[in-house]
Amino acid sequence: MKKTRIGKLDLRVTEFCFGTLPMGPLQANIPLDYGAHLIRKAWDHGVNFFDTAESYQTYPYLREGLIDCSEAIIATKSTASTYEEMEKSIKKAQQELDRSLINIFHLHAARTTPTVFEERKGAFECLKDYKKKGFIQAIGISTHAVDVVEKAAEIPDIDIIFPIINIDGMGIIRGNTSTMIKAIQKAYLRGKGIYAMKVLAGGHCIDRIFDAIEFVRNMREISSIAIGVVREVELDFHLLNFNQQSVPKELLNQCLDRKQKKPILLNNFCRKCQLCIETCPSGAITMGSDRPSINYEKCIACGYCLPVCPEFNIRFA
Repeated sequence: MKKTRIGKLDLRVTEFCFGTLPMGPLQANIPLDYGAHLIRKAWDHGVNFFDTAESYQTYPYLREGLIDCSEAIIATKSTASTYEEMEKSIKKAQQELDRSLINIFHLHAARTTPTVFEERKGAFECLKDYKKKGFIQAIGISTHAVDVVEKAAEIPDIDIIFPIINIDGMGIIRGNTSTMIKAIQKAYLRGKGIYAMKVLAGGHCIDRIFDAIEFVRNMREISSIAIGVVREVELDFHLLNFNQQSVPKELLNQCLDRKQKKPILLNNFCRKCQLCIETCPSGAITMGSDRPSINYEKCIACGYCLPVCPEFNIRFA
């Protein structure tokens, strides 16, 4: 599979980045052995780039699937705010991934504003210290916001930016597809490495899967595209498509023939704390007369609302 240098770093990543979010407990919660099998198959077929996060709870899949694959490039993220919290997150990643070196470590900042670098200064300082110590290869930020991409472009210590971008502009905060592209171009010209998330907009673009992927793939600024995988037919599709090989119609139909799971709000125990509303990066959750409600036209199935509910009142179905 084609590899591209990402930013100014000595890292060459495959165009397809294996996203692990949907396989974990926030979404499909597939068995560990099956998830590890998918990851190992991707590696065996040339994929070298894997994306995860502390909140995804998918470290065990990667540890099991990438045994003896020390050259695999792993990007992870943490929502930590303080130095101590980020240090704990780094050590957890090292332990649970069984790796002393984490290739890319992001500030997990889907919904934040450009003040994130000041508000989470302690966590940012920790990442810089651990990069100096040789435990982190690159520092990044994962975001859905146009102005955060623009701000990150100006910060020398940010090596990688992981923005949301898709053909319909779904999930983009304080902007749209056009303004996000401009922000990405600015970051690229400043030497930042960039890989993309949510190119299928949480399943909304699945019926235009080729066009949606090619739309982002044709941006010279983007080195890789992270797409979540939970089934072998999906992996087979991406292996063929990203290798410029034709996809059999039967395989394509199998990929398309899957109901995209979305979060549902259960009727029981909602305490109306509105944490799900505050967390949703797409503005898809609003407060109704008696409890929150979800606008599925805006929902990009990121799953970020699930772990914040103190009553475990949100499920994927």
